[in-house]
Amino acid sequence: MSDHHLAQMNIGALRAPLDDPSMADFVTALDPVNALADAAPGFVWRLTDEGANDATATRPFGPDVIVNMSVWEDVESLRAFTYRSADHLDLLRRRRDWFVPLGRPGLVLWWVPAGRLPTPEEGGERLELLRANGPGPDAFTFRDPYPAPGAHTGRERVTEPG
Repeated sequence: MSDHHLAQMNIGALRAPLDDPSMADFVTALDPVNALADAAPGFVWRLTDEGANDATATRPFGPDVIVNMSVWEDVESLRAFTYRSADHLDLLRRRRDWFVPLGRPGLVLWWVPAGRLPTPEEGGERLELLRANGPGPDAFTFRDPYPAPGAHTGRERVTEPG
């Protein structure tokens, strides 16, 4: 068991308010997909609004920007849920139906000590770090993942004694 978990945050700029008929398929899918995440191997936690099963009312990045934030045991657990869960993958394929392309990264991954939950504000800082500097150990993407702090990957540089 690792002493770090993977935090993820992604944001989406809504094409219409959530109560608009054009958003009905997305809204209807929220509870089933959230339940799928909750039961997925490696899932640790996800952000929800007080008394709700999702975080669609949390809007720290503007009135039309929703936040999805969760914590997973590792990158592979999140990747499996994101890209190998048919229900979630169907939503990803339709994201342009409901969200305006941001033109910059809207997803960021980073490591947190196991047992500590990230905040949307921290996620915003990590997203800005990714946007400003590209992927690095403090803010990265699925395409360019970084190992957990202290993790042995087998790719560390070995120096000859000398």
